[in-house]
Amino acid sequence: MFRWRQGRIEVFLAHPGGPFFQHKDEGYWTLPKGEVEPGESLLETARREFHEEVGLKVECDSFLELGWIRQKGGKIVHGWGFEGDWDVARVVKSKKFKLEWPPESGRIRKFPEIDRAAFFGLDEARIRIKPTQVPLIDRLEALVSPGGPRRAR
Repeated sequence: MFRWRQGRIEVFLAHPGGPFFQHKDEGYWTLPKGEVEPGESLLETARREFHEEVGLKVECDSFLELGWIRQKGGKIVHGWGFEGDWDVARVVKSKKFKLEWPPESGRIRKFPEIDRAAFFGLDEARIRIKPTQVPLIDRLEALVSPGGPRRAR
C-alpha cells in the first residue's frame, strides 16, 4: 500500500511480531505477505494476507504489478502496489502463531505475525525494509512517479 503526502510517496510496511524481532528495526520490516493456498491466485493471496496480517481489508480494484524478488532464504515474494491509507491510531489486528517461549520452557505462547505497521517515506522505507525487498519499492516508485509509466493518483 502506498499514499501521497505533500507530493511524496509513502510506503506501508509491517514489522514482524514475536520475541525474535521485538528489538530489531532497520532491515527487518516487510511488505505484508504470505503463503499461497491451493486454488488461489497470487493477487488473491496478497489481498487475503494483507487483511490477515494487519486487519485492513483491501477494497481497491486497481493494482500495480511489481514483479517478484527472491529473499535471502530462497522464498519468492510477488508484490503489488495499491493506493490506500491507514489511521495511525488504528491497532494492527494480525493473525497469531504459536511458539515455545522461553525456549525449552515447555510453555507455548501465541504471538502476532505483525506487531505494528506504519507509512514511511521512500528513503526511510528502503532502510527499514528487508534488503531483498528494496527492489519492490524501487519498482513502485518508477511506476507512480511523475514521468513514470503510470501515475496512480
